[in-house]
Amino acid sequence: MPAAVRGGSRGQAKPPTKAPQRAVRPATSGRQAASPVREAHGPSAATVLSATAAVLTLVLGVTLMTGHRGQRLVSTIATGVQARTGAAGFRLRTIEVQGASNLATADIVRAAAVYKNQPMLGLDLNALRKRVESVGWVKEARVVRLLPDTLVLAVVQRRQMAVWQHAGRQVVIDDHGKTIPEADPAHFTTLPLVVGEGGAEHAPEILPVIAQRPKLMGQMDALVRVDDRRWDVRMKDGSLIQLPAEGVENALMQLEHLDQRSRILELGFDRIDLRNPEVVAVRPRQNQPPVVAPAATGA
Repeated sequence: MPAAVRGGSRGQAKPPTKAPQRAVRPATSGRQAASPVREAHGPSAATVLSATAAVLTLVLGVTLMTGHRGQRLVSTIATGVQARTGAAGFRLRTIEVQGASNLATADIVRAAAVYKNQPMLGLDLNALRKRVESVGWVKEARVVRLLPDTLVLAVVQRRQMAVWQHAGRQVVIDDHGKTIPEADPAHFTTLPLVVGEGGAEHAPEILPVIAQRPKLMGQMDALVRVDDRRWDVRMKDGSLIQLPAEGVENALMQLEHLDQRSRILELGFDRIDLRNPEVVAVRPRQNQPPVVAPAATGA
């Protein structure tokens, strides 16, 4: 809305050769405060949008008639349109990131590669969405342009499942075993540790099974992938539980039955071998009474 309103009455009649004069009424202070970011004599937003639509229609017609010869004209007109809409206030002032953690937000904004005061109508939303989805934190994204000055980046963030240690380095993986390069493992010390080649790929298969057993999960230090075939559960006290390549859930049920009978997880052990579904082999700690391991039942 223009801050100044033209008006006033005509003066006395002048000779026909002279144009009539008009008085300019100064804008009130209240009207100036209502639109502090717009120029005093600039066009309104509605006027700019109407003019932009008309120009774009003209551009389309010229392009259809001239083919490749009209590309330069189209580029020139598009630049002018962006400048005109920018002058009317359609420039980027605010970026809202929705659905992302504080750690992910900075990486998402950086990947968006937009800048303050950038013309809003010049943003390529599809290209912007692809840049946001290239960030490891992001599973999918939606980009919304809210005129006159706000850009919304709504994302679905990938769930961090574990820290994978392999070849001397650690990375955070999601619940599909995919790495999240931007995630610093030092910030995720409460996540389970998965070690070894193939660990990331197969972690989504075993971690939900372990998580169903809070007592075991609470004492677990790491899941170690052995020969990319099976798992060892390394406990916080240094003991080891050897799991089979197949039938992991049945083996863990055997461990639960053993613990119910002998409180093996509380008393401690050196090693429990569950690789043979017929026999549970238990190696007690040194100077500890041997534990009688019952043969596997139908469980």
